[in-house]
Amino acid sequence: MTTRIGSKIRKCKAKLTKTHRTRGKISLGRYFQSLNTGDKVVFKVESSVQKGMFPVRHNGRMGVIVKQQGECYQVEFRDGDKLKKVIAHPVHLVKL
Repeated sequence: MTTRIGSKIRKCKAKLTKTHRTRGKISLGRYFQSLNTGDKVVFKVESSVQKGMFPVRHNGRMGVIVKQQGECYQVEFRDGDKLKKVIAHPVHLVKL
């Protein structure tokens, strides 16, 4: 079996590109937003911050906050018929 070349954000150029209006510094309110257990969130990758980035294949999915883990959050979502948990930084989460 061959080894995989590259990182987890390989082949994701279209998902990680920003439009010219959204480039630059991100808002501090979004970076330091606080979420509560049970809140519904959507995974939306912020490509200028690699810290706490979830696997990009889950971009656009909806989940529920399970608990806070450090400054990140553990989010539970359904992938087909499986229940998965992902740890993500709040800058990559959009509250519904």
